[in-house]
Amino acid sequence: MTAVIDTACAALAEVSGSELRVPLVQGGTTTYANFDYAASAPALAQVTARIEQLLPFYASVHRGAGYASRISTECYEAARGSVTRFLDAADDQVVVFTRNTTDSLNLLASCVPGETVVLDIEHHANFLPWTRHGRRVVRAADTVEETVRRIVGELCSRPAALLAVTGASNVTGEVLPLERLATIAHQCGARILVDAAQLAPHRRISLRESGIDYLAFSGHKLYAPFGAGVLVGCRDWLDAAEPYLAGGGAVRSVGVETTEWAPAPQRHEAGSPNVLGAAALAAACEALCAIDADTLAAHEHRLADRLRSGLAAIAGVRLVHIWSDSADCVGIAAFTVDGFEPGHVAAYLSAEHGIGVRDGRFCAHPLLAALGLDGALRASIGLGTTAADVDRLIGAVAELVRRGPSWNYAATNGLWNPTPETRAFSTDQAEGAAPCLVG
Repeated sequence: MTAVIDTACAALAEVSGSELRVPLVQGGTTTYANFDYAASAPALAQVTARIEQLLPFYASVHRGAGYASRISTECYEAARGSVTRFLDAADDQVVVFTRNTTDSLNLLASCVPGETVVLDIEHHANFLPWTRHGRRVVRAADTVEETVRRIVGELCSRPAALLAVTGASNVTGEVLPLERLATIAHQCGARILVDAAQLAPHRRISLRESGIDYLAFSGHKLYAPFGAGVLVGCRDWLDAAEPYLAGGGAVRSVGVETTEWAPAPQRHEAGSPNVLGAAALAAACEALCAIDADTLAAHEHRLADRLRSGLAAIAGVRLVHIWSDSADCVGIAAFTVDGFEPGHVAAYLSAEHGIGVRDGRFCAHPLLAALGLDGALRASIGLGTTAADVDRLIGAVAELVRRGPSWNYAATNGLWNPTPETRAFSTDQAEGAAPCLVG
Protein backbone atom coordinates (compact mmCIF):
# COMPACT_ATOMS: atom_id res chain seq x y z
CA MET A 1 0.00 0.00 0.00
CA THR A 2 2.87 2.36 0.81
CA ALA A 3 4.37 2.03 -2.66
CA VAL A 4 0.94 2.36 -4.29
CA ILE A 5 0.24 5.69 -2.57
CA ASP A 6 3.73 7.04 -3.31
CA THR A 7 3.41 6.01 -6.96
CA ALA A 8 -0.08 7.50 -7.29
CA CYS A 9 1.02 10.87 -5.94
CA ALA A 10 4.21 10.89 -8.01
CA ALA A 11 2.30 10.09 -11.20
CA LEU A 12 -0.24 12.85 -10.64
CA ALA A 13 2.11 15.46 -9.25
CA GLU A 14 5.71 15.18 -10.40
CA VAL A 15 7.89 17.85 -8.81
CA SER A 16 11.03 19.37 -10.27
CA GLY A 17 14.29 18.41 -8.61
CA SER A 18 13.10 14.93 -7.65
CA GLU A 19 16.28 13.44 -9.10
CA LEU A 20 18.58 16.25 -7.95
CA ARG A 21 21.94 15.05 -6.67
CA VAL A 22 23.90 17.17 -4.22
CA PRO A 23 27.52 17.01 -3.02
CA LEU A 24 28.47 15.75 0.43
CA VAL A 25 31.16 17.40 2.50
CA GLN A 26 33.01 14.10 2.90
CA GLY A 27 32.99 13.53 -0.87
CA GLY A 28 30.62 12.03 -3.38
CA THR A 29 27.01 12.91 -4.03
CA THR A 30 23.56 11.72 -2.99
CA THR A 31 19.98 12.30 -4.04
CA TYR A 32 18.62 15.39 -2.31
CA ALA A 33 15.99 14.76 0.37
CA ASN A 34 13.86 17.90 0.55
CA PHE A 35 12.16 18.49 3.90
CA ASP A 36 11.77 22.23 3.43
CA TYR A 37 8.46 22.33 1.56
CA ALA A 38 6.96 24.65 4.18
CA ALA A 39 9.45 27.37 3.20
CA SER A 40 9.20 26.98 -0.59
CA ALA A 41 7.95 24.02 -2.57
CA PRO A 42 9.48 22.94 -5.88
CA ALA A 43 7.47 23.47 -9.06
CA LEU A 44 5.07 20.83 -10.29
CA ALA A 45 5.71 19.46 -13.77
CA GLN A 46 2.30 20.82 -14.82
CA VAL A 47 3.38 24.29 -13.67
CA THR A 48 6.64 24.38 -15.61
CA ALA A 49 4.78 23.01 -18.67
CA ARG A 50 2.25 25.85 -18.43
CA ILE A 51 5.05 28.43 -18.20
CA GLU A 52 6.84 26.95 -21.22
CA GLN A 53 3.58 26.98 -23.18
CA LEU A 54 2.81 30.62 -22.32
CA LEU A 55 6.29 32.14 -22.64
CA PRO A 56 6.22 32.59 -26.45
CA PHE A 57 2.93 34.48 -26.08
CA TYR A 58 3.98 36.64 -23.12
CA ALA A 59 2.90 40.27 -23.59
CA SER A 60 1.33 43.15 -21.71
CA VAL A 61 -2.25 42.42 -20.70
CA HIS A 62 -5.70 44.06 -20.82
CA ARG A 63 -5.24 46.87 -23.32
CA GLY A 64 -3.25 45.31 -26.16
CA ALA A 65 -4.88 44.44 -29.49
CA GLY A 66 -2.01 42.17 -30.56
CA TYR A 67 -2.59 38.42 -30.63
CA ALA A 68 0.05 37.71 -27.96
CA SER A 69 -1.47 40.35 -25.70
CA ARG A 70 -4.90 38.80 -26.13
CA ILE A 71 -3.53 35.35 -25.26
CA SER A 72 -1.73 36.69 -22.16
CA THR A 73 -4.85 38.55 -21.05
CA GLU A 74 -7.00 35.46 -21.47
CA CYS A 75 -4.55 33.33 -19.44
CA TYR A 76 -4.26 35.95 -16.71
CA GLU A 77 -8.00 36.38 -16.25
CA ALA A 78 -8.67 32.64 -16.59
CA ALA A 79 -6.26 32.11 -13.69
CA ARG A 80 -8.79 33.83 -11.41
CA GLY A 81 -11.31 31.15 -12.32
CA SER A 82 -8.85 28.38 -11.48
CA VAL A 83 -8.20 29.89 -8.05
CA THR A 84 -11.94 30.41 -7.49
CA ARG A 85 -12.64 26.75 -8.24
CA PHE A 86 -9.69 25.56 -6.16
CA LEU A 87 -11.08 27.39 -3.11
CA ASP A 88 -14.78 27.02 -3.95
CA ALA A 89 -15.13 30.77 -3.46
CA ALA A 90 -18.54 32.41 -3.09
CA ASP A 91 -20.09 34.62 -5.76
CA ASP A 92 -19.29 37.85 -3.88
CA GLN A 93 -15.63 36.93 -3.34
CA VAL A 94 -12.97 38.18 -5.74
CA VAL A 95 -9.44 36.98 -6.52
CA VAL A 96 -6.71 39.61 -6.29
CA PHE A 97 -3.25 38.58 -7.49
CA THR A 98 -0.37 39.68 -5.27
CA ARG A 99 3.31 38.85 -4.83
CA ASN A 100 2.90 36.42 -1.91
CA THR A 101 0.98 35.84 1.32
CA THR A 102 2.71 38.74 3.07
CA ASP A 103 1.68 41.07 0.28
CA SER A 104 -1.90 39.79 0.44
CA LEU A 105 -2.18 40.34 4.18
CA ASN A 106 -0.72 43.83 3.98
CA LEU A 107 -3.20 44.63 1.21
CA LEU A 108 -6.14 43.47 3.34
CA ALA A 109 -4.80 45.36 6.36
CA SER A 110 -5.16 48.56 4.34
CA CYS A 111 -8.84 47.73 3.73
CA VAL A 112 -10.05 46.63 7.19
CA PRO A 113 -12.39 49.29 8.68
CA GLY A 114 -11.57 48.61 12.33
CA GLU A 115 -9.53 46.60 14.82
CA THR A 116 -8.15 43.13 14.15
CA VAL A 117 -7.85 40.29 16.68
CA VAL A 118 -4.88 37.92 16.20
CA LEU A 119 -3.20 35.08 18.07
CA ASP A 120 0.38 35.25 19.30
CA ILE A 121 1.24 32.06 17.37
CA GLU A 122 1.06 33.73 13.97
CA HIS A 123 3.75 34.02 11.33
CA HIS A 124 5.01 37.61 11.28
CA ALA A 125 3.14 38.13 7.98
CA ASN A 126 -0.15 37.63 9.85
CA PHE A 127 0.96 39.49 12.97
CA LEU A 128 2.72 42.69 11.94
CA PRO A 129 0.38 44.26 9.32
CA TRP A 130 -2.70 44.71 11.53
CA THR A 131 -1.53 47.71 13.57
CA ARG A 132 -2.94 50.36 11.18
CA HIS A 133 -6.43 50.33 12.74
CA GLY A 134 -5.49 48.55 15.96
CA ARG A 135 -4.25 45.05 16.71
CA ARG A 136 -5.48 43.07 19.73
CA VAL A 137 -3.42 40.00 20.57
CA VAL A 138 -4.86 36.85 22.15
CA ARG A 139 -2.30 34.60 23.82
CA ALA A 140 -2.77 30.97 22.88
CA ALA A 141 -3.44 28.55 25.72
CA ASP A 142 -2.10 25.00 26.15
CA THR A 143 -5.20 23.56 24.48
CA VAL A 144 -7.19 24.43 21.39
CA GLU A 145 -10.39 24.56 23.42
CA GLU A 146 -9.06 27.15 25.86
CA THR A 147 -7.54 29.12 22.99
CA VAL A 148 -10.95 29.26 21.30
CA ARG A 149 -12.54 30.41 24.57
CA ARG A 150 -9.98 33.21 24.80
CA ILE A 151 -10.78 34.29 21.25
CA VAL A 152 -14.49 34.36 22.12
CA GLY A 153 -13.75 36.44 25.20
CA GLU A 154 -11.72 38.96 23.23
CA LEU A 155 -14.28 39.29 20.44
CA CYS A 156 -17.07 39.71 22.99
CA SER A 157 -15.16 42.28 25.08
CA ARG A 158 -15.53 45.00 22.43
CA PRO A 159 -16.26 45.10 18.71
CA ALA A 160 -13.60 44.04 16.20
CA ALA A 161 -13.76 44.14 12.43
CA LEU A 162 -11.63 41.07 11.75
CA LEU A 163 -10.32 37.87 13.30
CA ALA A 164 -7.05 36.91 11.56
CA VAL A 165 -5.81 33.37 12.17
CA THR A 166 -3.43 30.85 10.67
CA GLY A 167 -4.92 27.91 8.83
CA ALA A 168 -2.04 25.67 9.90
CA SER A 169 0.89 26.72 12.07
CA ASN A 170 4.01 27.27 9.99
CA VAL A 171 6.05 25.97 12.95
CA THR A 172 4.20 22.80 14.00
CA GLY A 173 1.57 22.26 11.30
CA GLU A 174 -1.27 22.19 13.85
CA VAL A 175 -4.65 23.17 12.40
CA LEU A 176 -7.27 25.33 14.09
CA PRO A 177 -11.05 24.60 13.81
CA LEU A 178 -11.64 27.16 11.08
CA GLU A 179 -15.36 26.61 10.46
CA ARG A 180 -16.02 26.97 14.18
CA LEU A 181 -13.93 30.14 14.37
CA ALA A 182 -15.74 31.57 11.33
CA THR A 183 -19.08 31.00 13.05
CA ILE A 184 -17.81 32.60 16.26
CA ALA A 185 -16.42 35.62 14.42
CA HIS A 186 -19.70 36.17 12.57
CA GLN A 187 -21.76 35.82 15.74
CA CYS A 188 -19.58 38.53 17.29
CA GLY A 189 -20.00 40.85 14.31
CA ALA A 190 -16.51 40.28 12.87
CA ARG A 191 -15.17 38.72 9.71
CA ILE A 192 -12.44 36.09 9.51
CA LEU A 193 -9.20 36.01 7.54
CA VAL A 194 -7.24 32.78 7.18
CA ASP A 195 -3.53 32.75 6.40
CA ALA A 196 -3.56 29.55 4.34
CA ALA A 197 0.08 29.59 3.25
CA GLN A 198 0.65 26.25 5.00
CA LEU A 199 -2.90 24.90 4.78
CA ALA A 200 -3.66 25.26 1.07
CA PRO A 201 -0.91 22.86 -0.14
CA HIS A 202 -2.23 20.12 2.17
CA ARG A 203 -6.00 20.45 2.57
CA ARG A 204 -9.02 21.07 0.39
CA ILE A 205 -10.63 24.36 1.42
CA SER A 206 -14.19 25.44 0.60
CA LEU A 207 -14.79 29.11 1.32
CA ARG A 208 -18.53 28.58 0.77
CA GLU A 209 -18.84 25.75 3.28
CA SER A 210 -16.39 27.06 5.88
CA GLY A 211 -17.71 30.62 6.03
CA ILE A 212 -14.20 32.06 5.63
CA ASP A 213 -14.45 35.67 4.45
CA TYR A 214 -10.84 36.24 3.33
CA LEU A 215 -8.02 33.83 2.55
CA ALA A 216 -4.42 34.34 1.42
CA PHE A 217 -1.72 31.99 0.17
CA SER A 218 1.50 32.00 -1.85
CA GLY A 219 2.29 30.29 -5.12
CA HIS A 220 5.81 29.45 -3.95
CA LYS A 221 4.38 27.22 -1.22
CA LEU A 222 1.81 25.71 -3.60
CA TYR A 223 4.32 24.26 -6.10
CA ALA A 224 4.27 27.41 -8.27
CA PRO A 225 7.42 29.36 -7.35
CA PHE A 226 7.03 32.16 -9.89
CA GLY A 227 6.38 35.18 -7.67
CA ALA A 228 2.60 35.26 -7.34
CA GLY A 229 0.17 35.00 -4.44
CA VAL A 230 -3.53 35.63 -3.95
CA LEU A 231 -5.97 37.36 -1.67
CA VAL A 232 -9.49 36.01 -2.08
CA GLY A 233 -12.37 37.61 -0.26
CA CYS A 234 -15.51 39.68 0.03
CA ARG A 235 -15.70 42.48 -2.48
CA ASP A 236 -17.16 45.29 -0.36
CA TRP A 237 -14.08 46.07 1.78
CA LEU A 238 -11.83 45.78 -1.25
CA ASP A 239 -14.01 48.11 -3.31
CA ALA A 240 -14.31 50.72 -0.54
CA ALA A 241 -10.61 50.93 0.32
CA GLU A 242 -7.99 53.15 -1.25
CA PRO A 243 -6.04 51.30 -3.97
CA TYR A 244 -3.14 49.29 -2.58
CA LEU A 245 -0.91 50.86 -5.25
CA ALA A 246 -1.77 53.97 -7.24
CA GLY A 247 -1.05 53.59 -10.93
CA GLY A 248 -2.09 52.33 -14.32
CA GLY A 249 -4.54 49.47 -14.45
CA ALA A 250 -6.26 50.45 -11.20
CA VAL A 251 -8.29 53.27 -12.72
CA ARG A 252 -11.29 53.88 -14.94
CA SER A 253 -10.34 57.45 -15.77
CA VAL A 254 -7.82 60.08 -14.61
CA GLY A 255 -8.03 63.84 -14.73
CA VAL A 256 -5.74 66.53 -13.42
CA GLU A 257 -7.86 66.98 -10.29
CA THR A 258 -9.90 63.78 -10.04
CA THR A 259 -9.44 60.02 -10.39
CA GLU A 260 -12.10 57.35 -10.80
CA TRP A 261 -10.75 54.08 -9.45
CA ALA A 262 -11.74 50.68 -10.80
CA PRO A 263 -13.44 48.15 -8.51
CA ALA A 264 -11.61 45.10 -7.17
CA PRO A 265 -9.68 43.16 -8.26
CA GLN A 266 -8.20 45.68 -10.71
CA ARG A 267 -8.34 48.38 -8.01
CA HIS A 268 -5.49 46.65 -6.17
CA GLU A 269 -3.46 45.39 -9.14
CA ALA A 270 -1.85 48.57 -10.48
CA GLY A 271 1.10 48.24 -12.82
CA SER A 272 2.07 45.39 -15.12
CA PRO A 273 0.96 42.20 -13.38
CA ASN A 274 2.90 38.98 -13.01
CA VAL A 275 1.14 37.15 -15.82
CA LEU A 276 3.45 34.13 -15.72
CA GLY A 277 3.17 33.88 -11.95
CA ALA A 278 -0.64 33.94 -12.08
CA ALA A 279 -0.65 31.29 -14.82
CA ALA A 280 1.72 29.13 -12.80
CA LEU A 281 -0.41 29.44 -9.69
CA ALA A 282 -3.51 28.52 -11.69
CA ALA A 283 -1.76 25.44 -13.08
CA ALA A 284 -0.86 24.35 -9.54
CA CYS A 285 -4.45 24.80 -8.39
CA GLU A 286 -5.70 22.72 -11.32
CA ALA A 287 -3.12 19.98 -10.70
CA LEU A 288 -3.97 19.73 -7.00
CA CYS A 289 -7.70 19.65 -7.75
CA ALA A 290 -7.05 16.67 -10.04
CA ILE A 291 -5.52 14.60 -7.24
CA ASP A 292 -7.99 12.46 -5.34
CA ALA A 293 -8.40 14.06 -1.91
CA ASP A 294 -8.32 10.69 -0.11
CA THR A 295 -5.11 9.66 -1.89
CA LEU A 296 -3.46 12.95 -1.02
CA ALA A 297 -4.56 12.72 2.63
CA ALA A 298 -3.38 9.11 2.93
CA HIS A 299 0.02 9.99 1.47
CA GLU A 300 0.52 12.86 3.89
CA HIS A 301 -0.85 11.20 7.04
CA ARG A 302 1.19 8.06 6.53
CA LEU A 303 4.44 9.93 5.99
CA ALA A 304 3.79 12.48 8.74
CA ASP A 305 2.98 9.76 11.27
CA ARG A 306 6.10 7.84 10.24
CA LEU A 307 8.22 10.98 10.60
CA ARG A 308 6.89 12.04 14.00
CA SER A 309 6.95 8.57 15.54
CA GLY A 310 10.46 7.94 14.21
CA LEU A 311 11.83 11.20 15.59
CA ALA A 312 10.04 10.77 18.92
CA ALA A 313 11.66 7.36 19.37
CA ILE A 314 15.17 8.85 19.32
CA ALA A 315 16.59 9.64 22.76
CA GLY A 316 17.05 13.36 23.25
CA VAL A 317 14.79 14.39 20.37
CA ARG A 318 11.75 16.40 21.43
CA LEU A 319 8.81 17.19 19.18
CA VAL A 320 7.39 20.70 19.46
CA HIS A 321 3.65 21.22 19.94
CA ILE A 322 1.47 24.25 20.65
CA TRP A 323 -1.58 22.41 21.98
CA SER A 324 -2.06 19.13 23.82
CA ASP A 325 -5.43 18.46 22.19
CA SER A 326 -4.64 19.13 18.53
CA ALA A 327 -7.00 17.08 16.38
CA ASP A 328 -5.37 17.76 13.03
CA CYS A 329 -1.91 18.58 11.74
CA VAL A 330 -0.47 19.02 8.25
CA GLY A 331 2.83 17.45 7.20
CA ILE A 332 5.16 19.51 9.38
CA ALA A 333 7.22 18.32 12.34
CA ALA A 334 9.17 20.72 14.54
CA PHE A 335 11.75 19.28 16.91
CA THR A 336 14.88 19.89 18.95
CA VAL A 337 17.90 17.67 19.65
CA ASP A 338 19.40 17.82 23.13
CA GLY A 339 22.98 19.05 23.18
CA PHE A 340 22.89 20.58 19.69
CA GLU A 341 21.85 23.98 18.42
CA PRO A 342 19.25 23.71 15.64
CA GLY A 343 21.56 25.36 13.11
CA HIS A 344 24.28 22.83 13.88
CA VAL A 345 21.89 19.94 13.25
CA ALA A 346 20.63 21.48 10.00
CA ALA A 347 24.19 22.01 8.74
CA TYR A 348 25.09 18.41 9.62
CA LEU A 349 22.03 16.99 7.83
CA SER A 350 22.83 18.99 4.71
CA ALA A 351 26.58 18.51 4.62
CA GLU A 352 26.83 14.83 5.56
CA HIS A 353 23.49 13.42 4.39
CA GLY A 354 22.14 15.69 1.63
CA ILE A 355 18.98 16.43 3.62
CA GLY A 356 17.38 19.88 3.64
CA VAL A 357 15.46 21.08 6.72
CA ARG A 358 14.72 24.53 8.14
CA ASP A 359 16.09 25.85 11.43
CA GLY A 360 15.56 28.99 13.48
CA ARG A 361 12.47 30.79 14.73
CA PHE A 362 10.48 30.54 11.48
CA CYS A 363 9.25 34.16 11.47
CA ALA A 364 7.17 33.28 14.53
CA HIS A 365 9.20 34.83 17.34
CA PRO A 366 6.32 35.32 19.83
CA LEU A 367 5.35 31.66 19.49
CA LEU A 368 8.88 30.36 19.99
CA ALA A 369 9.27 32.63 23.03
CA ALA A 370 5.99 31.34 24.48
CA LEU A 371 7.24 27.78 23.99
CA GLY A 372 10.49 28.64 25.77
CA LEU A 373 12.63 28.01 22.69
CA ASP A 374 15.40 30.05 21.11
CA GLY A 375 15.00 27.99 17.96
CA ALA A 376 14.05 24.59 16.58
CA LEU A 377 14.25 22.41 13.49
CA ARG A 378 11.39 21.94 11.07
CA ALA A 379 10.93 19.05 8.68
CA SER A 380 8.08 19.49 6.22
CA ILE A 381 6.81 17.00 3.68
CA GLY A 382 5.16 17.47 0.30
CA LEU A 383 4.06 15.68 -2.83
CA GLY A 384 7.60 14.62 -3.71
CA THR A 385 8.36 13.12 -0.29
CA THR A 386 8.70 9.33 -0.03
CA ALA A 387 8.94 6.86 2.83
CA ALA A 388 12.61 6.36 1.94
CA ASP A 389 13.20 10.09 2.44
CA VAL A 390 11.57 9.96 5.86
CA ASP A 391 13.66 6.98 6.89
CA ARG A 392 16.83 8.78 5.74
CA LEU A 393 16.05 11.76 7.94
CA ILE A 394 15.22 9.64 10.97
CA GLY A 395 18.37 7.58 10.47
CA ALA A 396 20.58 10.66 10.10
CA VAL A 397 19.23 12.23 13.31
CA ALA A 398 19.64 8.93 15.16
CA GLU A 399 23.24 8.71 13.94
CA LEU A 400 23.94 12.24 15.14
CA VAL A 401 22.62 11.41 18.62
CA ARG A 402 24.46 8.12 18.76
CA ARG A 403 27.88 9.10 17.34
CA GLY A 404 27.91 12.84 16.75
CA PRO A 405 28.90 14.51 13.47
CA SER A 406 31.83 13.17 11.48
CA TRP A 407 32.90 16.66 10.36
CA ASN A 408 33.79 19.85 12.18
CA TYR A 409 31.28 22.71 12.24
CA ALA A 410 31.49 26.33 13.32
CA ALA A 411 28.98 29.17 13.65
CA THR A 412 29.69 32.59 12.16
CA ASN A 413 27.13 35.31 12.85
CA GLY A 414 24.71 32.59 13.88
CA LEU A 415 25.10 30.58 10.68
CA TRP A 416 26.55 27.09 11.02
CA ASN A 417 28.85 25.69 8.32
CA PRO A 418 31.16 22.69 7.98
CA THR A 419 34.84 23.45 8.48
CA PRO A 420 36.39 23.11 5.98
CA GLU A 421 33.60 23.55 3.41
CA THR A 422 34.32 21.28 0.44
CA ARG A 423 31.09 21.73 -1.55
CA ALA A 424 30.68 24.12 -4.47
CA PHE A 425 27.73 26.50 -4.34
CA SER A 426 27.18 27.38 -7.99
CA THR A 427 24.91 25.58 -10.40
CA ASP A 428 27.61 25.29 -13.07
CA GLN A 429 29.67 23.20 -10.66
CA ALA A 430 26.80 21.06 -9.44
CA GLU A 431 26.26 17.68 -11.09
CA GLY A 432 24.17 17.88 -14.26
CA ALA A 433 23.42 21.58 -13.81
CA ALA A 434 23.20 24.41 -16.27
CA PRO A 435 26.08 26.94 -16.28
CA CYS A 436 24.55 29.74 -14.22
CA LEU A 437 26.48 31.19 -11.29
CA VAL A 438 24.50 31.92 -8.12
CA GLY A 439 25.92 33.92 -5.26
